[in-house]
Amino acid sequence: MNVYISALISFQFGPTNPFRSKQMSAPRNMLSGYAEPAHVNDFMFEQQRRTFSTFGYALDPSVDTSAVSSSSYIGAVEEAEKNKGLMAFETGAKKTEKRKKVKGGDASDIDSFLGPYDKKPGQTHTGKNRQDEQKELDEILAKRQKRGKNEEEAPAEEKTVLHVKDAYDYQGRSYLHVPQDVGINLRSAEVPDKCYLPKKQLHVWTGHTKGVSAIRLFPVSGHLLLSCSMDCKIKLWEVYNDRRCVRTFIGHSKAVRDVSFNNSGTQFLSAAYDRYLKKYSTQTLHARFTNKKVPYCVKFNPDEDKQQLFVAGMSDKKIVQVWEGGKWLACQSMDNQILIFGAQNRFRLNKKKIFKGHMVAGLGS
Repeated sequence: MNVYISALISFQFGPTNPFRSKQMSAPRNMLSGYAEPAHVNDFMFEQQRRTFSTFGYALDPSVDTSAVSSSSYIGAVEEAEKNKGLMAFETGAKKTEKRKKVKGGDASDIDSFLGPYDKKPGQTHTGKNRQDEQKELDEILAKRQKRGKNEEEAPAEEKTVLHVKDAYDYQGRSYLHVPQDVGINLRSAEVPDKCYLPKKQLHVWTGHTKGVSAIRLFPVSGHLLLSCSMDCKIKLWEVYNDRRCVRTFIGHSKAVRDVSFNNSGTQFLSAAYDRYLKKYSTQTLHARFTNKKVPYCVKFNPDEDKQQLFVAGMSDKKIVQVWEGGKWLACQSMDNQILIFGAQNRFRLNKKKIFKGHMVAGLGS
């Protein structure tokens, strides 16, 4: 080990070989000479190589361009100046001049202050003062409130169209009466012993002009079929005999999403994209409800003693419970008041009808 170290030191610091030329004496780390390490990414190296092959010049790698204002070139320097330093992969002349930025000014001077960000020459101040912005904002809000108010006060006109000749037969029975001449007992609640998969198509009901969103069979008997469609209409069909369209219900201004019968089939609910939930007698309209959200589905409470209640899944990711009440709703609150809400269409507090004078000592049943 000591012999190797001494030989290395003598090689570095010993006498010069008189027979070696300057070229041979020059330091080198490879056969062709000395290569200094350089950090150049693949894209930059390929760009400079192609630029030199195409135009005859390239950036001088020995000059740090970030420390000087202009770039230095090697090769055809005149050609580089003529092309303004255009490189390969570039489509236009290289931009060497930068626009000077203007300071924003004093923030205490409201009229001449340009903001926290520097602006460039030629840019004009396009901002609006607070009064103009507030005026535009008030106009937008007024239009939105007016549009929403008109939509709420003027729902779609409700009407029904009877397609059969007579709504009642010679015995005074309506089409809701379960037929007894179809070959099976539709009133029976017994489950059949055997059930079979359908093998062939029996009938096609046509009448809607757009896609059908949902269909519901009449409870228990299934002798009637209720359908809702994207054409804003609801239709009631016969399942047996002539399979006619019995009645069309028109009452929504936009596509109807869902329908649902109550337990007896005498009423049904509809949910549509016009933000209304509507409750129908199976012969006419009964009531309408809305909370300004789009209802996606609606169902009656399945209990017989709670058929006045129903729930709806809304577009705001909430399930709301609605009930059919009178014109007013009285609510006792813990602030020693009885508040009155209007219970038609939307629930609104009636500020002119507030009852005071009692003390709330606890919760009553």
